[in-house]
Amino acid sequence: MAGAGGLCEGRVVVVTGAGRGLGRSHALALSAAGARLVVNDLGVEPDGTRPDPEIAWRVAEVIRQAGGEAIESSEDVACWEGAGQLVETALSSFGRLDAIVNNAGVSRGGLLVNLAEADLDEVVRVHLKGHAAMAAQAAAHWRRLAADDGPSDWRIVNTTSPMALLASPPHGRSGHAAYVAAKAAVAALTLTEADELSRYGVMVNAIAPVARTRLTEALGYEDLAQPVTPGAFDAMDPDNVSPLVCWLCSVRSRGVNGRVFEVEGGRLGLLEGWRRVASHEGGGRLVAGELDGIVERLLSEAG
Repeated sequence: MAGAGGLCEGRVVVVTGAGRGLGRSHALALSAAGARLVVNDLGVEPDGTRPDPEIAWRVAEVIRQAGGEAIESSEDVACWEGAGQLVETALSSFGRLDAIVNNAGVSRGGLLVNLAEADLDEVVRVHLKGHAAMAAQAAAHWRRLAADDGPSDWRIVNTTSPMALLASPPHGRSGHAAYVAAKAAVAALTLTEADELSRYGVMVNAIAPVARTRLTEALGYEDLAQPVTPGAFDAMDPDNVSPLVCWLCSVRSRGVNGRVFEVEGGRLGLLEGWRRVASHEGGGRLVAGELDGIVERLLSEAG
């Protein structure tokens, strides 16, 4: 990765969903920046079916062939046991763990009225529970270290989506209720993790990327095609997102905590969540029959 140098030299990073798309780009970029990698991926299709453990091995092998250090893993991170085993893999293979990049995800779309309960469960399980399980297991390890040696430079990078966070997302959210809800929950989880874990030296941030991957194509994102002009900048290349991930995993991101970054092409934005845009204070309990005018005024003030 151009400009990465030794940004993550000697650091040990776990990347989930690292077999393809954004996760693969993150893993290769982190290795080029000097990190040692645990490449985790079940090797499933975008809907979470048909696992293939060879997918993670292929990425780890690319890193090893290039002179880097990597170990592959096909643990299911969307359960406490699998996430714990992934932390143990990093410790047994490299003797330490410095950062985790939560990238694993699946897509099972459809309008809410047609959404199957099993599909909702699986999307929330992989995205939200997968993020939470990895953070919980890594944080338990880091807390033990901090109790003995004090806080250190540990990092968690979560993956949310502009579809879940922006009032006018670059791509529509209709038909993706499960995915949007899970990704919004990841953003909220990021803020809670940042509050709880900073005392141990853990900086927790999230990225909201837009890039061309199997998952975004399955979500129906438009304008993902490669540029027609040879040599032109490819704004949808997943590699565009990985420089920020490398920086967030490095010690240079110390003090940056609880932030959500939008990344698309060459644009880097900072996103903030819900905020109060209008207010009414009546001094007592609201009366249902009087709310017509109050709500009308609030909507008018909010524009």
